[in-house]
Amino acid sequence: MDALELIKGRRSIRRYRPEPVERDKVIYCLEAARWAPSAGNRQPWEFIVVTEPETRKRLAEVHRWGRHMAEAPVVVVALADPSRDPSYWQQDLGAAIQNLMLAAYSQGLGTCWIGVSGNPEYEEKFREILGVPSHLRVVAAITLGYPAEAPSKDRRPLDEIVHWERYGRRQ
Repeated sequence: MDALELIKGRRSIRRYRPEPVERDKVIYCLEAARWAPSAGNRQPWEFIVVTEPETRKRLAEVHRWGRHMAEAPVVVVALADPSRDPSYWQQDLGAAIQNLMLAAYSQGLGTCWIGVSGNPEYEEKFREILGVPSHLRVVAAITLGYPAEAPSKDRRPLDEIVHWERYGRRQ
């Protein structure tokens, strides 16, 4: 599968089959995240892999839009160390998470990106549940598992979103 097919095929999955995800597939996804680009190669990321059902349930209870964390066999929580890159850690984590999600799809797994850092209450509760030190930011939770659904995905056409040379100039 070429890169564009991989990108176009990935979906946000919120329903998972109950079977566990093989550890080597989880490692494969984390390896892809580790190789994401980062500003100045500062690599401000760390990850917590959560497979314990009770912990996943507690995380799901905290986040209004993350109830499916209780059912997903794996939740990868992405952390950032802003001291490693105070200006670009958010972009760096975005690249790492995207790599993880594309790698998962290439392995037949589904994912869903659940933002955490935009809500101080969610971030603090995740920090408490997972024992995250105060110098790290809890950026996102990514559910991971075998999909039990195949949602559709629409996109705006290129001619609606692309400007050439300056805003408003269409090709």
